[in-house]
Amino acid sequence: MQIKVRDLLPLSLPLLLSLLLFPAITAAQQGAPGGEWPDYGGDLGSTKFAPLSQINAINVENVSVAWMWHSPDDELVAENPRLRPGAFKATPLMVDGVLYIQTSLSLVAAIDAASGEQLWAFDPLSHEAGRPVNLGFNARGVAHWKEGDDSRIFLATGDSHLWALDATTGTPIDDFGSSGRIRLREGLRRPVPERSYGVMSPPLVAGDVVVVGSSISDGPRYMTAPPGDIRAFDVRTGEQRWIFHTVPQEGELGNDTWEDGSWEYTGNTNVWTIMSADEELGLVYLPVGTPTNDWYGGHRLGDNLFAESLVALEASTGRYIWHFQMVHHGVWDYDPPAAPILLDINVDGRPIKAVAQLTKQGFVFVFDRITGEPVWPIEERPVPPSNVPGERLSPTQPFPTRPAPFERQGISVDDLIDFTPELRAEALAILQRSDHGPLYQPPSERGTLNLPGWFGGANWFGASVDPQTGMLYVPSRTGAIHVQLVPGDPERSDFRYMRGRGQSAAGEELIPRLKPPYSRLTAIDMNTGDHTWQIPLGDGIRQRLIDSGVPDPGPLGGGGFTGPLLTETILFIGHNGARDGDSGGPALLALDKETGRTIHAIELPRGGTGTPMTYMADDRQHIVVAFGSGTEAGLMALTLR
Repeated sequence: MQIKVRDLLPLSLPLLLSLLLFPAITAAQQGAPGGEWPDYGGDLGSTKFAPLSQINAINVENVSVAWMWHSPDDELVAENPRLRPGAFKATPLMVDGVLYIQTSLSLVAAIDAASGEQLWAFDPLSHEAGRPVNLGFNARGVAHWKEGDDSRIFLATGDSHLWALDATTGTPIDDFGSSGRIRLREGLRRPVPERSYGVMSPPLVAGDVVVVGSSISDGPRYMTAPPGDIRAFDVRTGEQRWIFHTVPQEGELGNDTWEDGSWEYTGNTNVWTIMSADEELGLVYLPVGTPTNDWYGGHRLGDNLFAESLVALEASTGRYIWHFQMVHHGVWDYDPPAAPILLDINVDGRPIKAVAQLTKQGFVFVFDRITGEPVWPIEERPVPPSNVPGERLSPTQPFPTRPAPFERQGISVDDLIDFTPELRAEALAILQRSDHGPLYQPPSERGTLNLPGWFGGANWFGASVDPQTGMLYVPSRTGAIHVQLVPGDPERSDFRYMRGRGQSAAGEELIPRLKPPYSRLTAIDMNTGDHTWQIPLGDGIRQRLIDSGVPDPGPLGGGGFTGPLLTETILFIGHNGARDGDSGGPALLALDKETGRTIHAIELPRGGTGTPMTYMADDRQHIVVAFGSGTEAGLMALTLR
């Protein structure tokens, strides 16, 4: 069920004017403006691009550390080791010469952009509520709003609060909500138990509203789960301006895609990742996740709108504009993981204001961001049925015809490694123990191998795009996952089936049993939909294989990595080479945008986690990247000396 904007008249005046005037209007998404980094992705279009060139491909080898900042989480963890914050995944903002960062424990700090001096820190005490749902202490960033002398920082926390802080002092805004905060568990359409609902991604400020998603457990035990509705609040007062039901309620568009009244109790279907906006069009773009539960849909038959969809809403009102569902009746945990990327492209001589959505499956879905029309055809293709009692899958799923997938999809004998006869035999044995097949092979009671797995393909840090060239740069991971459905325990759950304990698809030596590469970086020309180049990202298990007697296979890809950062001449990406048998230690890589060749590697003190960003301070370009976790987390700033 795909509904187009043309079916929903009348259009708002700003949107109507945009439709009439484009392409005469100026491109809105051009990266981080004025040497600042005011939004989580550089700009509201999540381009992760800055038109800066002081640090360039010729002189990048001359950068050095300008300053280091250590997270205040360090002291808290030293006092209470049970806190155990996750990796420091945040990307700071930079506005008016000040960096703003949210730590894993949700403290917010303001840091002088030139010197690294901490100006203030605010602790919302959210960590006192205990470990947040789903991924634990895992916060990724803040949002900023300014009008005249009123400058505010917005943060959302794992204990389900939205805070507004004075950007100059770090103190809560008294007249926002209740003494500077809003209790996000309140105001939903049904009660939400404590510690079952929180937020880990940054809010989105679009105009005079701040839009908030949620993080809800991916491993629920009951069909009735917290709703993933999206809400917007007034940036000045905190008053709720609108709510969008991601599971449509009675009488709402899409309600008929939930059979047997499943819309009444099904939850999740939330936006846990980063959102984007086009302020010129007045639209926000929401990557909506999987419904309860991720792996069995017999309790929610139907296509299940707006689950696993890209949804465009009017920012000021929450009014529905268009959507596209990328997975019908999802049972693979293939929720869209990353921010929609806004870019202006030219396809066959036709200028298009586009939005690109990456998926865990390895697809790039590309739409006209005004109308929701696909830029290139998207085909509904047959997929395998389920043999699990009570389940009924969609007979087809959407497949973009362009760009081609940036990751391998599905598993067959031809995908197994062949470094040695012994390794191939072990891989074949693992494969034969499980169901397997093309993309969208369904979960089963016997167990199913899926490629890509639930962690991607693409992941939460997404990709970057160069607005000047239309080139999209996508880091991705090639990893299979084994999923086995087991009956729900009637004493602890009302599900007929749930996902059983996770299993590795690797062999005894923890060598992936699929052919490499195991992670890769792909450059895609978004004006044509063609792949320009694709390289393995890292050496992976290369040295381990050499040590075992295998001839040098070359770079295999593997190890952890960050999201990419683009400047006029360089593609930056953090790579944690010490993981998974990689040679070398964690580094920030400077790559040639034209080829993917490594120009320079800058050593990091710990594994890079957050996506790097860049800005100008004291007439010098700085590059900042988050690193570490627990008691060894912080920011490192680089500049030319």
